[in-house]
Amino acid sequence: MKASVDLSTCTGCTLCADIAPDVFEMGDDGLAHPKGDEVAAGAEDSATEAADSCPVSAITVG
Repeated sequence: MKASVDLSTCTGCTLCADIAPDVFEMGDDGLAHPKGDEVAAGAEDSATEAADSCPVSAITVG
């Protein structure tokens, strides 16, 4: 499973990093970024929850 963030849509609200800190981190640009190319085993549910909770639908997981 991969996670990606549309940086042109992300508002930097930090919700995804709060919900799934193993998957997302806030960059120096103030926007969310995936921590790696693949979502770690066991973090799939939190990655999906973060995507579903994103207020601007900037996150894609799959």
